[in-house]
Amino acid sequence: QVQLVESGGGLVQAGGSLRLSCAPSGRTFSTYTMGWFRQAPGKEREFVAAISWSGINTAYADSVKGRFTISRDTPENLVYLQMDILNPEDTARYYCAARLDSRDHAPRAEGDYTYWGQGTLVTVSS
Repeated sequence: QVQLVESGGGLVQAGGSLRLSCAPSGRTFSTYTMGWFRQAPGKEREFVAAISWSGINTAYADSVKGRFTISRDTPENLVYLQMDILNPEDTARYYCAARLDSRDHAPRAEGDYTYWGQGTLVTVSS
């Protein structure tokens, strides 16, 4: 069983930055594919970014490409989502997700992930 705990959310003005962190428990973090998803009020949860277990492969939603960066610090057991040039449309609850993987890939579908955190709220004011 893997437990995921997100942190780093908060209130920020448009154009600002935030860095979200995800701390997975478990002994084999190095073999987990990690993803970030978000859900805005009244909307479906959507893919944001993913990173393969090696860190080599990443994927981003078109809406965040060039503004958000996903990374992982395997020795520290942490995954980050650096969010820059935030705008009000980025307001949402952000969820960390994980899956134990033998493939070095960065999947985008919710159904590809097994474990989910409780989420951290990001609010961007205009």
